[in-house]
Amino acid sequence: MEEKRLKITFNAPAVLIIVGLSFIATVLNYITVGKSGEILFSTYHSAATSPMTWIRMFTHIFGHAGWSHLIGNMSYILLLGPMLEEKYSTTTLVIAVVITAFITGIVNYIFFPGAALCGASGVVFAFILLSSFTGFKNGEIPVTFILVAVFFLGQQIFEGLTLKDNVSNLSHVLGGIVGGVLGYILNRKK
Repeated sequence: MEEKRLKITFNAPAVLIIVGLSFIATVLNYITVGKSGEILFSTYHSAATSPMTWIRMFTHIFGHAGWSHLIGNMSYILLLGPMLEEKYSTTTLVIAVVITAFITGIVNYIFFPGAALCGASGVVFAFILLSSFTGFKNGEIPVTFILVAVFFLGQQIFEGLTLKDNVSNLSHVLGGIVGGVLGYILNRKK
């Protein structure tokens, strides 16, 4: 009887690239004592005519405030991302990430001119809400989606109103909304 050998597969390219770029961005941030994070991996109010302002609208998701921030976000992305990438395709997942990055970046730019934003938390919440649509049938709203929305988004809204910390709860809520809307659009019958 022939023995099967185990092999490692590159199963979720979009997810693995996000994790790899986020790891590299965090290492660079430590090596440059925060300069690379400021220049490339966080979004903040800067000149609208500067090309870097618009590049950072997308690259801020790769920057993280530290190792625990990175590990927390990447754990969720690695947990949920491969399932989503398999269900919806690599291209669709990349589009979801790009939309989430831009929406969280532009809202931060417009409404919070004094605050810098970095991290993939908006993407994490988009993935959480998008994953709750895996059992969606046309004309139905899954109870799991309602519960996820109530627990995760409700917590973020509550904390956003009651806690004064450096966590962008609005990015979490916006990411969740993007994930919920995309989940609905992607799963309804054509």
